[in-house]
Amino acid sequence: MRVLNYTVLEPLGVVAAIVPWNGPLSIAVWKLAPALAAGNTVILKPAELTPLTALMLAEAAVEAELPDGALNVVTGSGGVVGDALVTHPGVDKIAFTGSTAVGRRIMSQAAPTLKRLTLECGGKSPNLVFADADLDAAVEATLFGIFVNQGEVCAAGSRLLVEESIRDELTERLVTRAAALRVGSPADWSTEVGALVSRPHLESVHGYVETGVAEGAELLVGGGPARVDGLDGSFYAPTVLGSVDNSMRVAQEEIFGPVLVTIGFADEDDAVRIANDTIYGLSANVHTESLRRAHRVAERLQCGSVFVNLPPVPFAEAPFGGYKMTGIGKDLGRDALDGVTNKKNVVVDLAGDGERFRWYGEVAD
Repeated sequence: MRVLNYTVLEPLGVVAAIVPWNGPLSIAVWKLAPALAAGNTVILKPAELTPLTALMLAEAAVEAELPDGALNVVTGSGGVVGDALVTHPGVDKIAFTGSTAVGRRIMSQAAPTLKRLTLECGGKSPNLVFADADLDAAVEATLFGIFVNQGEVCAAGSRLLVEESIRDELTERLVTRAAALRVGSPADWSTEVGALVSRPHLESVHGYVETGVAEGAELLVGGGPARVDGLDGSFYAPTVLGSVDNSMRVAQEEIFGPVLVTIGFADEDDAVRIANDTIYGLSANVHTESLRRAHRVAERLQCGSVFVNLPPVPFAEAPFGGYKMTGIGKDLGRDALDGVTNKKNVVVDLAGDGERFRWYGEVAD
């Protein structure tokens, strides 16, 4: 028997991309590019706080002569626009980045129509520093991992796990550097930490810090709103909390701000146990000079991305998405294309010997 057996990728149809406020343009592009490239029509719903970049992207699409209707932008609240997209039978897929609470809601609402889903939700990523690490590099990667974009990053290395023998030294160096970071206007190129997205979010971040101190954490630096001359923005000082136990709320819940919690560990097994002791599983960082340890620990960590001797910086060529309650599916890489296509297998008889499949006798007259 000779057959031609091939598989084709076909567009799903209509993909609704629901994106957050912390990376309103970049995360939108993560979702739009593969969906459009695969031949889908896209509806982009930006966050209520950050609609302008999505509208400007739509204007650029018109200028680039993207076919009418290929990219559509609908602004509004999640409770109205988002719910309508998730429940509409004409929408074939929801590609969402945001909170775990909203992700769970979307999953429930999408069940009646069995929509395809990509859900990239919360994170509480561990940053493991072993005693054999290059401490200079570990300090720089840790600062970048938690304070870039004011900590409003899903993959932020917000839990610093440090081997006990170097805990005091590393913490002292981090505190010194964090205290010297320049807080100011995002429009100023010398600024290292800008403003949080809103006043309510600043109050939420500060509430977590106060809760952490009340639970027994030690405030090592920061811990309150920062004053910036001439500006009335939602600025928060880079904050480091010490003496943190992994059971505390500041170690278990996503703060989404410039707040680093430090936790000591005794050995490799202890480090992995603490790192995995969370409902989330987006990313992790491992700092060590031992390549064997790096691979060994990476294999044991329950998360979608592991960055060795690096801050958490996703690469467009590689899949990005998490385990556990961080969500399902992947952005970026080939996985992003797989997530917006249907796979169809076609098998063609080339020999014309279909007679071999006559397994049943002919019915007598």
